[in-house]
Order: sequence, then C-alpha cells, then structure tokens
Amino acid sequence: MSAHTPRTDVTEGTLFIVAAPSGAGKSTLVNALLEREPDISLSISHTTRPPRRGEQYGRHYYFVERAEFEREVAEGIFLEHAEVHGNFYGTSRTTVQNLLQQGRDVLLEIDWQGAAQIRKAKPDCVSVFILPPSRAELERRLRGRGSDSEDVIERRLGNSRGEIAHAHEFDYIIVNDRFEDALQSLQAIVRAVRQRSALQCQRHEALIRELLGTT
Repeated sequence: MSAHTPRTDVTEGTLFIVAAPSGAGKSTLVNALLEREPDISLSISHTTRPPRRGEQYGRHYYFVERAEFEREVAEGIFLEHAEVHGNFYGTSRTTVQNLLQQGRDVLLEIDWQGAAQIRKAKPDCVSVFILPPSRAELERRLRGRGSDSEDVIERRLGNSRGEIAHAHEFDYIIVNDRFEDALQSLQAIVRAVRQRSALQCQRHEALIRELLGTT
C-alpha cells in the first residue's frame, strides 16, 4: 500500500465544530478539551488577522497576507472560509480529510458561517455553539483581553448579536458560565458521540459477530 493511500480498515474519525461569539470563551474551552481528550486533533486555521500577544505561527493559526489567502481560496484549498470582523479565516481541506481518514477525530474552531459550509460539505459533522452567560459578561471578557482597540471591541460586540442568532442551527448549545461545568458538558458531547451505534458497530464488528455466534 502506498504511503499516501488511506487505509480502508480504519473507521473514519468524527468532525467536531465549535463556534461562538468573540468573548464567549471558545478558545479556552477548546484548549482545555484537547488536554483532556488527546485523541482529538485541532485543525489549525489560516487567517489574515495579525497575531495576538503570545500566538505562534503554526500553533494557533497560519498567519498569511490577504493576497495569499485570496490565492488559496481561488485554488480550492479551503474546506470552508469566511470573513469575520474584517479578517479572513479558512480551514485546509486536505489536512482535515487526511486526519479523518486516519481515524482521528478533528475539531474545528470556526465561526457560524464556516460551520454552515461544513454542514453542507459534511452533514455527519457534530456542531456545538458556546454562549456567554450574559451580555455584560461578554463585554467584560472582551475588554479583559487587553489586546483589542475600542473600535475592535465595539465591532465584536455589535457582531455578536448576528452570530448568536445562528445558535439554533447547531446540534448542541453550551452556556459558558462556570468554566468547569461548560468543559464537562463539551467533553460529555464528545464522549457520547464516540459511543454512537454506527461507529461502535464498525469498530467492534468482529466482537459482535463472535457474540452472535456468526464467526
């Protein structure tokens, strides 16, 4: 078998989507989930926005110029892409497909526009929307970052209403009030999805045949 040929005896992984308005705590939740569930691979997005303090190329995002991003869009590199708060974000099609074919679960941390594109391209994905506990708390968290200008904060607050209006389109909604509770809810969703009968029948086909006496 060629090194580039996907194995046919591996159950394809599950694609998880996590979206939220800025300030809801999405990235913190996702990072904590990845520590608890190391079998999930985070797909690193491409973006035209400048890095924030402490962010690294290839670890948090692939930071690219707008012209390069537009070229990648034209070449069909992205599984999804969208403009968010004046910057472009996109997910590599090849990276996601290769990980899923290896049997890895993949998590995309994207916005509602990208999530809508993913649901069309891959209807069996599992989508989660994170809500803040209140509008006042959302604003407090945005200002607490200390990395955005007043104009950016106001734009993100204004855009949050339009983003939250799409929450009902997702499979699950989690309110991130107490962080540990929200993290446990997110982890419970991942673990429940992994126990779905269709996946378990594929993974344990030999065991089921033995239990049925058909081996």
